[in-house]
Amino acid sequence: MVFKRLLGAMGAGGPSVDTVLDGGAVAPGGILSGQVHLQGGGADMEIEHIGLDLIARVEAEHVDGESEGAVVFERFTVGGGFRLAEEERRSIPFSVPLPWETPVSELYGQPLGIVLGVRTELAVAGARAKGDLDPLTVRPLPVQEAVLEALGQLGFGFRSADLEYGHIGGTGQRLPFYQEIELAPAPRYAHAVNEIELTFLATPAGMEVVLEADKRGGLFESGHDALTRFTVSHQDAHTLDWNSEVDGWIRELVEHRASYGSHASYGHDDPYAAGNTYGHAPGHGGHEGGHSGPGVGTAIAAGAAGLAVGVVGGLVAAELVDEVGDFFEGDEDEEGEEAEED
Repeated sequence: MVFKRLLGAMGAGGPSVDTVLDGGAVAPGGILSGQVHLQGGGADMEIEHIGLDLIARVEAEHVDGESEGAVVFERFTVGGGFRLAEEERRSIPFSVPLPWETPVSELYGQPLGIVLGVRTELAVAGARAKGDLDPLTVRPLPVQEAVLEALGQLGFGFRSADLEYGHIGGTGQRLPFYQEIELAPAPRYAHAVNEIELTFLATPAGMEVVLEADKRGGLFESGHDALTRFTVSHQDAHTLDWNSEVDGWIRELVEHRASYGSHASYGHDDPYAAGNTYGHAPGHGGHEGGHSGPGVGTAIAAGAAGLAVGVVGGLVAAELVDEVGDFFEGDEDEEGEEAEED
């Protein structure tokens, strides 16, 4: 899907921009490629800057409840410093690396409800205007896929996935938000936990996997959260017995007696605490990863070739697609109104 917009902020007869991403999903840490197509307007213009913003729809919890907004989590400059002649057509190819912590938006072709996009910005004669906004599809890394499939085979069910603004304390998290995948417990663990939440924090060397369990209360104790963390190497994707590894992790989590509060060593930092801001956050980077075991993910339906994440069937998948479309169309309408006002 491509959104093409006349850059009204440049004035009547200004250039237009149309960014086309190469087809297919990209994995975290992989290369996102495509072309920015420019169409000259009614006069020659100096193109000062062509930029790409990676955008995510993120939720934030605060005292008054929850809010939702678009966060720029990486910026790239892909061109600029040239003269675009009147009515000239020019294409600027680009290849840029996705941050390693980029959230996964689909599994086996099924959307998970995560909204990611690429927005183009053009700077001409000192004025900046937003160009088109294209959906970005991110597939899991092999080790993430292995962990998610293991959970599906162990009987865990997918409930939802979202992006939470804030930082998980005690981790090497780099982005200003983290992905949280919520799982229904497998029947063998349903007596002990209401829900398990999974977060992947990938790096060039491997990834941290954070697991949190909403544990049920007992006769002499109330329910509480238990949280633990593991690391895994990318090289283990095709070598470990993932079902056994992941089941061991879940058993360790369920049997965990200590309760970690929301601000404990591995707790979720308050996004509105000092030093945290809710808005644009550029930059990313890798860091060294450890090695001790795999992570945790989810899936619901088994297909003919094995596990295929159905995201509760076609109805929910269709609703998620509509939701993603509404997000981008809303952004486009809003930007169009801003351009008209300028």
